[in-house]
Amino acid sequence: MSTRITTEFGQAVPPAPRHAVTVHMGSEWAIAVQFGADAPSVIAKFKNTYPRTRPHRDIAQLSEAVLKHVGSTGKACLLFPSLQSAKQCVEYATSSKRDDGIDNKPLEADELVIRAFAAKDHFLAVIFPSDKYRVVAGFWSTVGAGVTSRFAEANLAHLDKLREVSIQEAEADRANFDSTAHETLRERILSLLKRAPLSTNPPLMVTTNDIYLYQSGMASIFKPHSYLLDDCPGASVLFGMAFMDTVTTLEQVGPGSKFFGAASDENILELESYLRDSRAKGQKVQAIWVEFPANPLLHCPDIAQLRRLATEYDVVLGIDDTIGSWANIDVIGMADILVTSITKSFNGYADVIGGTTILNPSSPKYNELKPLFDARYVSDFYIDDAEAIERNSRDYLDRSAKLNSNASAVVEYLHSRARDPNSAVHRVHYPSVNPSGDNYRRFMRPETPDFSPGYGCVFSVELDDIDTAKVFYDNLNVHKSVHLGAPFTLAFAYTLCAYQKRLDWAAQFGLKPTQIRISVGLEHMSTLIEDFRVAVEAADQSKKLVSK
Repeated sequence: MSTRITTEFGQAVPPAPRHAVTVHMGSEWAIAVQFGADAPSVIAKFKNTYPRTRPHRDIAQLSEAVLKHVGSTGKACLLFPSLQSAKQCVEYATSSKRDDGIDNKPLEADELVIRAFAAKDHFLAVIFPSDKYRVVAGFWSTVGAGVTSRFAEANLAHLDKLREVSIQEAEADRANFDSTAHETLRERILSLLKRAPLSTNPPLMVTTNDIYLYQSGMASIFKPHSYLLDDCPGASVLFGMAFMDTVTTLEQVGPGSKFFGAASDENILELESYLRDSRAKGQKVQAIWVEFPANPLLHCPDIAQLRRLATEYDVVLGIDDTIGSWANIDVIGMADILVTSITKSFNGYADVIGGTTILNPSSPKYNELKPLFDARYVSDFYIDDAEAIERNSRDYLDRSAKLNSNASAVVEYLHSRARDPNSAVHRVHYPSVNPSGDNYRRFMRPETPDFSPGYGCVFSVELDDIDTAKVFYDNLNVHKSVHLGAPFTLAFAYTLCAYQKRLDWAAQFGLKPTQIRISVGLEHMSTLIEDFRVAVEAADQSKKLVSK
């Protein structure tokens, strides 16, 4: 068994560098319940957290310096690396969709102002009344388009030079958003896309010019979504469950989305009917978005069928392959747009965030998308972040092999317990054991001398009921955190935390509060198995006592 977790609630998971993107949410189920009921009250107590959840302390300090510099009282501000992102924040905050019918209302346009500043770099500040922070901050936490912690750190070192400048001057300086580190990163990504392809006929035509870098995984979805909205303000489709902020972004930015949450064969037929009806009515559907595999139950939708429908109905198909990861699966041939959070297993060290969007030159939409992206894309990915991910990703394949083997071993153990009617383990959700696993295997890369593809580091374990889930969670000696792809194992009561107020809605798509998402790390396999065995036996014993 591993050393007992002693990390304090709200602290970053050790080794916890300055730019750690994790937070230990506490080992007790009760905290997960509280988080689901009132997330802001829990997040307010965190000393460290995911940078989109709340601005990193360096970003907060730079924001305070800006407000002090301009003498603003009763104001708050959010910082952005480009005018494009700052304007999108204002559009978000003033949208009628900010009216939740309860506490939040959209801001009036004159309540927000964009001002430009410079220290080491130029940046934009959206300044607004501090009592409206919760409304505006939804943009920060959902789409991840703000400055990064490394950007803030670099500029805090030059606060003596802080000055207000014209917006034109700020926009003219993009020197640190395109560098040799950016190009090296694109070249590495391209080499991974081309490594062990499923087919060489036709050959992959992607070049580094088709790889766009963003400051977060969510920005790599939001920004293309915004480009498409600018070009064609139609509704989008989300096929299958996805990460909670992807669901929110497609619902809250633009005219909305049509959601086919189960991603079943029946949903394929329903989607085809929806596309047919939309075309008959002259209503353009701008895109179909899908995760492969999907978060958190690792369902693998039939993306070949989605490709067929996207082509037939002239719709963009965007695939998020973050969980499957480039090492394991080759899905770009199905996609018009491939999005990946490189924060996760590609970076691998839970200390920097970033995202990519890749255009497929072989897709039927490439000739439309390429000029659209080149016209709209603004590089907001800071040089220090590019350099950090470039360093960290050098051992990506070696880490991926270990993550694959560790996850498969733990899943095999839990799956064996699920087959025992006396065990509290009800089911494991992972591509190797899911009914949709054949869809995943269809896109697994061929084995090579240097790497054997696997199923990734993420799975969900489902317990019999809330009581056994609580016992399992409380006795599982790993950190409790929302991240995935880290060097350490993390557990997260996903449905309970994300959808506690919408459990009936979530249940339609197979999400239950008795499920716990696991991101397996790089620990010794036998140690991991022992940690899970202890938690399972505690849950089994709890079930046994109740059944007496």
